[in-house]
Amino acid sequence: MSVVVVVLPKLDDAKKIRKILISHGFSQVFACASASLALQEVSQHSHGLVISGYKLKDMYYRDLAESLPKHFELVLLGSAGMISSAESGILSLTTPLKVYDLVNTAEMVLRQMEWKLKKDKKPKRRSEREENYIRNAKNLLMERNHLTEEEAHRYIQKSSMDNATNMVETAQMILTLLFEEG
Repeated sequence: MSVVVVVLPKLDDAKKIRKILISHGFSQVFACASASLALQEVSQHSHGLVISGYKLKDMYYRDLAESLPKHFELVLLGSAGMISSAESGILSLTTPLKVYDLVNTAEMVLRQMEWKLKKDKKPKRRSEREENYIRNAKNLLMERNHLTEEEAHRYIQKSSMDNATNMVETAQMILTLLFEEG
């Protein structure tokens, strides 16, 4: 589950933003007054968002951004002047904050983070038994329908996509249907 860590020099300000986010449906929101506490909180979660002020008690926002784990994004809060002098490539919101902008930015960043996580997950490796189903279905298609191995593989792939099943299930269906015929 995504986490939002709000880190501002004044803890009361961070708590106010935390309260706004919670009232808009964010369930895991933490408020901190220092970057070290924010990093401690971040280390306990797999992914999320850090909303940070420009200058914190123990470091600047750019140092915090560089210290964040891979699946965390930083959004910088500050005056228009501070934001304009910030590094490019850092997502930012100007103060005074509009609740709408804060909530939409947080939702957008967290959705992108979830999408990246799904994309980064590697598909699990098939077992030897599952590989055998696919191999046997390909061999049967090659033998009975005079297909090359590549054509048989593509047939199984396309059938699995058309039927919204995985390749192993499709191979099992092919084997069942072709053996029932014979």
